[in-house]
Amino acid sequence: MSPAKLFATPLLALATLAPVYAQENAPVEATIGADVEDSADAVADVAGPAQPAPAEPSGIAAEIATASPELQKLATAMTTAGVSDKLGAGPFTLFAPTDQAFAAVPQSMTDWLMNPVNSESLAKVLSYHVVPGRVTAEDLYAKIKAGGGKATLTTVAGETLTFTEVQGNIKIDGTQGSSGFVTQPDVEQSSGMVHVINGVLMPTLG
Repeated sequence: MSPAKLFATPLLALATLAPVYAQENAPVEATIGADVEDSADAVADVAGPAQPAPAEPSGIAAEIATASPELQKLATAMTTAGVSDKLGAGPFTLFAPTDQAFAAVPQSMTDWLMNPVNSESLAKVLSYHVVPGRVTAEDLYAKIKAGGGKATLTTVAGETLTFTEVQGNIKIDGTQGSSGFVTQPDVEQSSGMVHVINGVLMPTLG
């Protein structure tokens, strides 16, 4: 089963130091120096080559990471996939899933998306949460009313999101049964507008 199909159901070694023994009759200074060097070599042998440091958030990812403690996973994912840099200066509108929303995604799907081999799919999922231009909650309500109770917007990923009003709240529907409600509208950012949502929206993944 394709990992993307998981969204069709309701919602998303520690290195051990080798012992180092002092040589008999060796000067204390020499013994300490040898121990430190040998220990460092032992750690390098066990841990393998050093891993590159994670990329620092930039653009909208850096802004949301600073603005809200509940959007850290989104900021990390956007940085990992390079989406923030691709979006540029904007303006655009981001529908931002919370950390809790990401935690509801099946772990197998999360692991699949975060695998570097699937970075293009991760970028598509994240881009599916972005629409061009600055769209406020007031704009969304107006579009829903003008559309007879429903509005659609085309995302940066090229697919549409559907917006409806449910008991005064804005609901967003993606594909594969994915959906979310706006829980915090109109979070102003230098690059546009952010609406915090409580679900992860899924595009069509091949």
